[in-house]
Amino acid sequence: MFLFGDISWQAAVMWFVVLAALIVLNEISRRGKVAGLVMFIGVPLLLTVFVWPHTAGSGSSTGTWFHWVKVYSALAGCLGFWLIRYVPKLSRNRWMLLFPPAILAINITEAVIRDFQVSSMNGMVDGVYMVGGAWNVMNGVAGILNIVTICGWVGIYVSRDRFADMIWPDMLWFWIIAYDLWNFAYVYNCVGDHSFYAGAALLISCTIPAFFLRRGAWLQHRAHTLAFWMMFTMAVPSFVTDSVFSVESSHDPAALFTVSAIALAANVAVAVYQVHRVVTRRLRPLRDELYTDLPAYRRVVESIPGSTGGAVAGQREPAPVG
Repeated sequence: MFLFGDISWQAAVMWFVVLAALIVLNEISRRGKVAGLVMFIGVPLLLTVFVWPHTAGSGSSTGTWFHWVKVYSALAGCLGFWLIRYVPKLSRNRWMLLFPPAILAINITEAVIRDFQVSSMNGMVDGVYMVGGAWNVMNGVAGILNIVTICGWVGIYVSRDRFADMIWPDMLWFWIIAYDLWNFAYVYNCVGDHSFYAGAALLISCTIPAFFLRRGAWLQHRAHTLAFWMMFTMAVPSFVTDSVFSVESSHDPAALFTVSAIALAANVAVAVYQVHRVVTRRLRPLRDELYTDLPAYRRVVESIPGSTGGAVAGQREPAPVG
């Protein structure tokens, strides 16, 4: 069982170039108000008017409804997070805290719907080779569990430093890994020939910053890197389909089943763990942060300069540290 076909040296080098470019662009975009506005309003407007109608039309590998919805929903997330970060009135609004989990759940739901659709597809569909099967249904269920286990958004706050990052302390490593496994399986199942970059490099490009550069800001990193990747592939779809850098999926049913089974197992494990904590600690998932006692949560809070934690822009103190 192999995930991909032949990987040329050019593609192997380009994988690291894409990974580095996404990380760098994310770092630039989170540096200030103007950078965010230029990258998430100015550039998309130009692409919408002058580029995408010609490059992402019917018949191209990025011309489906899903790709168009995905790029704009990713941009909507970036702009919503920008508002939370830079508009004090909104960052102090408890209702605004529903936006991050809502846009995340919507993005996952879009992919779950597509996985279920692809389960009955075989052959070339909208410029993409599909091998549908039970694995799509398995991964769709994994995606639903990933939505159900989104928690702790009441603890979102804005870091009190020059970056003004949107911090979500309760979104810890085990949920992020479960998401990564589910999302890789989704891309591998539904856009297999894009998955060498859109499945692996793209997911790692937001996971590395969340683990090593700015903990607690995974969703912000994810929205930024996804928006950059979607804008690029909508503008240059041939990059992942027929360029010297393209890498085809093996389209092996055994590989499709395996990645989906791993994703489902990981998300079942997170769901079981979360239910156990909710029941044994008598927590309220819609009102409480669930992991404030864990060392991983404490490391997030401790790593943010000048942070005070809490439900809305520092209005509530975090759990005791130490």
